[in-house]
Amino acid sequence: MSLFPKAGSKIEIQSYKHNGTLHRVWEETLVLQSSKTDMIGFNDRIMVSESDGRQWRTREPAICYFSSDFWFNVICMIREDGIYYYCNLGSPTTFDGTERAIKYIDYDLDIKVFPDMSYTILDEDEYERHRREMNYPKAIDRILKQNVQELINWIRGRKGPFNPTFVDEWYREYEARYRR
Repeated sequence: MSLFPKAGSKIEIQSYKHNGTLHRVWEETLVLQSSKTDMIGFNDRIMVSESDGRQWRTREPAICYFSSDFWFNVICMIREDGIYYYCNLGSPTTFDGTERAIKYIDYDLDIKVFPDMSYTILDEDEYERHRREMNYPKAIDRILKQNVQELINWIRGRKGPFNPTFVDEWYREYEARYRR
C-alpha cells in the first residue's frame, strides 16, 4: 500500500512553517510513481501561491522527489542549459488521503545544485531567525543538520534524483504515458 497518492493523480503541494501557518502552495503536480516511502511527480509552468497573496508561475518543466523518510525534497528543473536542483530541507512529506495534497513543513534551509553538480546552501540566516522565533526544538535542529549532510552525500554520490539518468527516465515516462 502506498502512503502517497496513486500514479496518474493530480495533486497540490503544500508547504507549511513550523508554527502551522501555510507557506506556499503549488497548484498541480502529476504523480508519476508512488510507494510507501517515495513519490515522484511532474509539473510544468504551474501557479504557485505564497502566504502573502503573491502568485507566480514556474518557468520550466520539473521532476519532483518527495519522501516520507527523509527531511528534504528535491525539485529537478529542466532548463535549456541543463538540470538545476532545488532542495528544500523540511519535514518528511505526508498525505492523508482526504485532500488532493501532499504536505511538509519548510524549514527554510535550501540547497541549490547546478548542472555541474556544484552546490550552494541557501537561507542559513533565515533558518537561524525562524529557529529562534518559532523555538525549533534542539532535536529538529539536529535532524535538519544531519539531513543537510545526507543531501550533500546524495549530491556527491549521484544518488536518487541526482543520478544522471533519473530526470531523463522520469521525463520519458511522463511523455510516454501522460503527454497528449
